[in-house]
Amino acid sequence: MGELGKRIATGIPLVAAAVAALWAGGIAFAGLAAVAVLLMWAEWAAMHRLPLIVRRIGLAVLALMLWITAVLQKPDEGLMLLGGAAGMMMILAGKLARGAGRPAAIGLLYCGLPGIALIWLRGQGWGIWATLLLMLVVWGADIVAYFTGRAIGGPKLAPAISPNKTWSGAIGGLLGAVAASLLLMLWWPGYAGAAGALRLAMLAVPLAILSILGDLYESWLKRRCGVKDSGTILPGHGGVMDRLDGLVPVAVAGAGIFAVTGWAG
Repeated sequence: MGELGKRIATGIPLVAAAVAALWAGGIAFAGLAAVAVLLMWAEWAAMHRLPLIVRRIGLAVLALMLWITAVLQKPDEGLMLLGGAAGMMMILAGKLARGAGRPAAIGLLYCGLPGIALIWLRGQGWGIWATLLLMLVVWGADIVAYFTGRAIGGPKLAPAISPNKTWSGAIGGLLGAVAASLLLMLWWPGYAGAAGALRLAMLAVPLAILSILGDLYESWLKRRCGVKDSGTILPGHGGVMDRLDGLVPVAVAGAGIFAVTGWAG
């Protein structure tokens, strides 16, 4: 099976599992988010060669944060725990291994913030549609960018960071994100018609840009750490971080937008 075949064979079950968990909500969705967060932390810690005790403390902190957010339904307290733990981790990791403090603290925030954001957003009145929008934006941007870049090619987007990404792929990804977001007009109450389409498109474009930037950031991170992929758990994709790199900033920014605007009910 070729690389594309592996990506498709792995991607379809992942998308199906994400949609099923999103539809079920509650513990099912929180459980899937928790698995993703903890696997991301494991990959982050391995990439940065963090001390074993730091890895275990990070897992414990993230698990507790997710439990507070999902079971106790107190995302504010979860955020406070995560922020405080990140500060403490910088000091602890820095003492155990020179230069490990900042990566440990950033890793907790990188892995934990999207988990809190998605669990909180799914719990809102229209959370199922708002969360689905974020997923569709990332999927649309990623899939269309991949095929557009391969078909058209052209100037590189950031050759020093990710030599395979092109401007044509990025533009195609933006269009794919907008098209994917507009699919929600068929199901999301109150978003049918021109006004709803405009709102969805206005949300999709900046979020798609963030998705692309998240992808580039992870590519830069892997180069800095000297690894090809963040892990090997997902054939054709690499690690969980490789698969969710675009969703990380989109989840955090998207939840923030919905919190401020109240559009998620």
